[in-house]
Amino acid sequence: MTTSRETRDYQAADAAHHIHAFVDQKALNDEGPRVMVRGERLHLWDNDGRRYLDGMSGLWCTNLGYGRKDLNAAASRQLEQLPYYNMFFHTTHPQVIELSELLFSLLPGHYSHAIYTNSGSEANEVLIRTVRRYWQVLGKPEKKIMIGRWNGYHGSTLAATALGGMKFMHEMGGMIPDIAHIDEPYFFAHEGNLTPAEFGLRAAQQLEAKILELGADKVAGFIAEPFQGAGGMIFPPESYWPEIQRICRKYDVLLCADEVIGGFGRTGEWFAHEYFGFEPDTLSIAKGLTSGYIPMGGLILSKKMADVLVEQGGVFAHGLTYSGHPVAAAVAIANLKALRDEGVVTRVKDDIGPYLQQCLREVFGNHPLVGDIQGTGMVAALQLAEDKATRKRFANENDMAWRCRTIGFEEGVIIRSTLGRMIMAPALIASREEIDELVGKTLKAVDRTAQEYGRL
Repeated sequence: MTTSRETRDYQAADAAHHIHAFVDQKALNDEGPRVMVRGERLHLWDNDGRRYLDGMSGLWCTNLGYGRKDLNAAASRQLEQLPYYNMFFHTTHPQVIELSELLFSLLPGHYSHAIYTNSGSEANEVLIRTVRRYWQVLGKPEKKIMIGRWNGYHGSTLAATALGGMKFMHEMGGMIPDIAHIDEPYFFAHEGNLTPAEFGLRAAQQLEAKILELGADKVAGFIAEPFQGAGGMIFPPESYWPEIQRICRKYDVLLCADEVIGGFGRTGEWFAHEYFGFEPDTLSIAKGLTSGYIPMGGLILSKKMADVLVEQGGVFAHGLTYSGHPVAAAVAIANLKALRDEGVVTRVKDDIGPYLQQCLREVFGNHPLVGDIQGTGMVAALQLAEDKATRKRFANENDMAWRCRTIGFEEGVIIRSTLGRMIMAPALIASREEIDELVGKTLKAVDRTAQEYGRL
């Protein structure tokens, strides 16, 4: 499929007006971005008619794939009926009410309230203020410090960047006060001789040490992704999350899960914290809430927190123009009903997720470039490594992974590179044929990369 404008015309106009995300803009202008014009299920077409298998669900968000007529129709109907209203002025509307009723029917029973936002970044901005307000209401205003993890990712706004642990982002925008970090639970990068279980406990116990260093009376909450998404699809050892939860409960620190990537079926459970078996006090959500068809996010609160804020908190000086937007809410309702009624999440757990994981391990288990394979459901990472047995990583792993990702585009598959890891998160509706295409084209990209670097 092509459009009426030439690709080079689009590229010139793009260069004249845009600064893209996480890229050297001057270099991109010289190269010219791909111009995507159409999507259907797991496939995308660019302006020159090239077809790609989207192995990343856009940015971990198109859980139902592209071209869903039910989601499009929900947006169209709502635009005709009530295209916009807000939740200021003592008002509400049916769509946001019905969305919350549906959402909380899918969540574990200890959650009760939502503050809707436009994105995951905003959800984590709201998180900081909400957590601090909670402690203020309880008479503990000195509990302000939020602890995150190095290499964690919680968004691109200033506060969300500070919560995250990507130092190059801190260097470009600064930090905010009362933010601290501990190490990530990245076992493959561990240089010692601990078992995964031992390493998981040691990584978790850094949280206890940090709380004691800062003072438990000053620490408000700990935030982390159940598995690290943008940081490389890093899955912690099984011993990690139970110990984190024990520490948070011991020191009266709120446990905050960033479910922006892991939520809405990605792991085969509705939410990734359910897969890992812990019980957060808050959940940050976005992406899969609407399958990316329209922007929407939110902060989910436990009954414990909501009761304090509602019954004792009085006015909470917070609000967003588009919080609970009726069109976004209508699309979210259609999306959640499809995930539920079509058995999509159950199929990820019982069928297509295990198939993806099995295929990756069969194809890449003995590949000379791959040292480890992590993942569950419809999320996975291939760890590039010089020596699998000793977990020795390539000194130039960033360059190798970026090259592999670039070759992937040439082969017609979109996968992502982070440090020395090739990551994928295809739409939850994928067929076995589409998984075969994803794995097959990824193998071509990894093989070509291995050949270029003399490893095959």
